[in-house]
Amino acid sequence: MNVNYLLDNLKKNKDRLAIVSDDREYSFDDIYNEYEKAVMLLQKKSISPGSVVSVIAEFTPVSIALLIALIERDMIIVPISRTIKEKDRYIRISESQYVIDLWQNINISRTNTEVKHKMLRTLIRKQAPGLILFSSGTTGEPKAALHDLTFLMKKFEKPGKCLSTVTFLLFDHIGGFNTIMHSLSSGCMIATLKDRSPEEVCRIIEKYKIELLPTSPTFINMILLSRIYEKYNLSSLKMISYGTEPMPESTLKQLHKLLPEIKLKQTYGLSELGIMSTKSMSSDSLWMKVGGDGYETKIVDDILYIRARSAMIGYLNASSPFDEDGWFNTKDKVEQNGDYIKILGRTTDLINVGGEKVYPNEVESVLLSFDGVRDVYVYGEANPITGQSVIANVCVDKNNDNRDFIKQLRKYCKDNLESYKRPTSYRLTTEVFYGERFKKKR
Repeated sequence: MNVNYLLDNLKKNKDRLAIVSDDREYSFDDIYNEYEKAVMLLQKKSISPGSVVSVIAEFTPVSIALLIALIERDMIIVPISRTIKEKDRYIRISESQYVIDLWQNINISRTNTEVKHKMLRTLIRKQAPGLILFSSGTTGEPKAALHDLTFLMKKFEKPGKCLSTVTFLLFDHIGGFNTIMHSLSSGCMIATLKDRSPEEVCRIIEKYKIELLPTSPTFINMILLSRIYEKYNLSSLKMISYGTEPMPESTLKQLHKLLPEIKLKQTYGLSELGIMSTKSMSSDSLWMKVGGDGYETKIVDDILYIRARSAMIGYLNASSPFDEDGWFNTKDKVEQNGDYIKILGRTTDLINVGGEKVYPNEVESVLLSFDGVRDVYVYGEANPITGQSVIANVCVDKNNDNRDFIKQLRKYCKDNLESYKRPTSYRLTTEVFYGERFKKKR
């Protein structure tokens, strides 16, 4: 695939700061030099165009340069974050022929796997680069979404708005891939993280005057609870974008009140479709417009459907989710307000209490606004009378892990929630409810 527009941009901005990694600064010229080394390495190891290659890494100058080289040589790339526990499973499902592990040193191994999947073989015959992204579900087999990168890369041919950015989203996340390619094509500086703790993120923002933090509502809640923002100067931030899961309204309003000068923008993207353009009604509002060039949307029975030019070819290990006209059912229940929509939650997460629908995010938002609640996870549990009951797992400090705190919670929910939305059981814990991707485990 022709990626000259990326390479030309590296040359044009060669003296500018491109990446900060482990507190070391690298120019765009450094990235270009790493790209040339990556090309030579692929040639030396006889990794031919069309190969399926798993790359185990986080975002570094070497991994980013390798991505460019693999795309240019029409490889099918399987990015795997170092934090993922089931790496062997991903390698098997994707039929990877090579594994490049960039942890500490560059280790390349051959799997001797024969590529048999029809979609993979078709893409190889087309001599087009591919990208395989895995779903982050906590149960069952992770779905492997295969993309033709020819379509996903189209949006990066023209430079976009340039904001210095933190690479919070993981190496194998569609949002992480989008962040890196946007930064390369637009000449923006990015800063990688040693770890994804509130302390490290805020330290990097202050030290390198970061302008954009793309993150998740769960991580925003962690920053608010830790009050780490009081220790660091975050005045360089122009925007915080949030996505990957529903945002509790109470968390959004608390963040906006705390940082009123920063634009808060809701994003929307799926591994199956790519990242869409969005426009929030305001920084403290969950209403947004979604769409953009190459995307069509429609709402059927309050469910959002999307049709996209950049949609995946299909799943390697599951049936196609597209209807005969190419529409994808997001399973996101929404409300409409003119051109704006508000996402209420996934239909698969809805709790049915005697015929009434309860959205976990709405109940979580109320509980998170109660002093002493650090995190909360709301779900449905079978009930012989009402069908389901609302259950709340509540993360609290040790001094609040008692019956009196539950009594106060019950009263607060009675004052702020309709009767059918109130949890019937509160299960207190000091454990948090997020995984390696910093989103709630549902």
